[in-house]
Amino acid sequence: MFARLSTYQGSPVPAEGDLSAHSQEIVRQVRDVPGFRGVYYLVDRATGEARSLTLWEDEAAMLASEEEGTRIREETARREGQSIVSVERFEVGFSHLTP
Repeated sequence: MFARLSTYQGSPVPAEGDLSAHSQEIVRQVRDVPGFRGVYYLVDRATGEARSLTLWEDEAAMLASEEEGTRIREETARREGQSIVSVERFEVGFSHLTP
């Protein structure tokens, strides 16, 4: 499995702000991309820093999704008033989620 980690910077998020307001739209856009396996959206409300982590079946799928990923990332950042700080790519060494 491979992962793309995108870092964003924006305004601080109010404690009562809804972090999942556009989640269904974002997932709808990416879920049908071949090789997509999952997504996490991480936010530091106090600083306005956010990260999205998308998971891909393999490196080829991740690389093939670059153009679509860039489009989604730029649209989301623009809508949320964020700037894109960085985009990094990693191989996943292991993962574990407890149900």
